[in-house]
Amino acid sequence: MSADHLSYPSRSSDTESNNKNSNNNAQHVLIFFIPGNPGLIHYYSPFLSALRDLLDANVLLHAITFHIHGQNLVGFTDQDHEPFTSQRKPYGLEHQIQHITKTVRNLRIEAGAKQGQPYDSVLLIGHSVGAYIALETCHRILRDPGLAPELKVTSGILLFPTIERIAESQSGWKLNMLRQTPLLGDNAYRVAQGFLRLWPYDALYWFVSRTLGFPPHAADVTTRWLKSRDGVWQSLYLGMDEMRVIGEDKWGTELWEIAQDTATESRAPKFYFFFGRRDHWVADHYRDEFIRKRSAQAERTRFVVDEGKLPHAFCIDHSEPVAEKVHTWITEMFGTVGKDS
Repeated sequence: MSADHLSYPSRSSDTESNNKNSNNNAQHVLIFFIPGNPGLIHYYSPFLSALRDLLDANVLLHAITFHIHGQNLVGFTDQDHEPFTSQRKPYGLEHQIQHITKTVRNLRIEAGAKQGQPYDSVLLIGHSVGAYIALETCHRILRDPGLAPELKVTSGILLFPTIERIAESQSGWKLNMLRQTPLLGDNAYRVAQGFLRLWPYDALYWFVSRTLGFPPHAADVTTRWLKSRDGVWQSLYLGMDEMRVIGEDKWGTELWEIAQDTATESRAPKFYFFFGRRDHWVADHYRDEFIRKRSAQAERTRFVVDEGKLPHAFCIDHSEPVAEKVHTWITEMFGTVGKDS
């Protein structure tokens, strides 16, 4: 697996690549996943793997070839940038949006009769700030199709989305106070890095796995991130920028009515929002107001508030139940494709 992305091709891809003349009419859908902060895609490997298995086993989706791709946000691994300095700062939210837009724009079908062609449809899935990046990517392409003339973004799934007034949330308020504190806000990463240097790698891994209770995949990703040269600085810098940028909902109704792909002509929703019942990164009253306002404006946008206790950081040890929910919504979106063909 690459350090900066995860790819889960359809298991039908091997068959297609062995028969270049087959499946000329097959629909190819790219599921592009955008992580939250810290923007490390390997946190989501159990989630994306579970989603891959569910899609492959779903007979209602047999007419579609789904390709799953997940991408790091930039700056979270030391290999993807020059060392940060006081002059060369970490990457803010605007840069992350541009990075994701460029990445998804350049992806093409990897195998089969349509190898090298653009995908027939793109489903963006974002978690936390990744949901904001997904919506902003959709919005920008809608306003300026020239940004990605061959990119057909038709739908989105937003998981625990931090898309409005994040600084008013329980955890956002604390981070925003840190951001606004003279001297400390600009130097918080130095304090964190100094503390983390005291920990040997193995001792830190033991603490994350045993004391915090992280499973192996999450403990490994967390420890590598905490012991990296720039990862903590990047995370704090982006988080503080989120406090500054993610304010009042600014998207017009045209976003929620993005152009409908004729291949998915149905009444299925285009956007699914899945909110936590008690999310420390989302203020409940702003969440409820957002749902009220958007429910009235966009009939093809569905809002779900969790009735259980799924945490904001679901990728640590709640991947399978969230994958099952996402699989259900994908089935609603695409389950009618190819029925009459």
